[in-house]
Amino acid sequence: MFDRLEIKVLPPGPRYVAQLRFWVNGEDVVAGAVGEGGRGPYADVVLPVGERGPLEGSGEPRRVDVGEPDCTGGCCGYLSVVVQRFGDVVQWSDWQVPKGEGAPPEFHFEAGAYDAELARVGADRWWSVPGWAARPVRRIGRRQSLFSGRPPGDVTPAPASAAPPTRSPRVPPAP
Repeated sequence: MFDRLEIKVLPPGPRYVAQLRFWVNGEDVVAGAVGEGGRGPYADVVLPVGERGPLEGSGEPRRVDVGEPDCTGGCCGYLSVVVQRFGDVVQWSDWQVPKGEGAPPEFHFEAGAYDAELARVGADRWWSVPGWAARPVRRIGRRQSLFSGRPPGDVTPAPASAAPPTRSPRVPPAP
């Protein structure tokens, strides 16, 4: 028996662009593994227009970040999963979870239904906000960040004309 995937898009808000939540067999995988305050990856990064997204399973295993806790993934770690296609089955396995959290089970999706769900949520782009696109996926060490492409904790884009932060002069330690 196959697992059932439903992808929900959370609307953009004042601090974040639209995010994804992954419901498997009626349960929110992100909230279950990172807590209610956590968030999923940015929708426009996981569901790019005109190119393959990171969730599209292939014969090569691919580790994908699918959530992070409220304190950010740079603090406690990301919720990530290995996505791989085996013929007519797409498998999510080898979970890595934030500190102190339990790992979800391995999931097996029927490839046709899985591809249809990715196509459905990618085709209805009601959540796209002009001028508020997430930055492209970037590599951080060996980890692929599907969130903002910005360093962990940086949630607001700096204006292009912003001056670099000033630092106070180093004060020698008291004798």
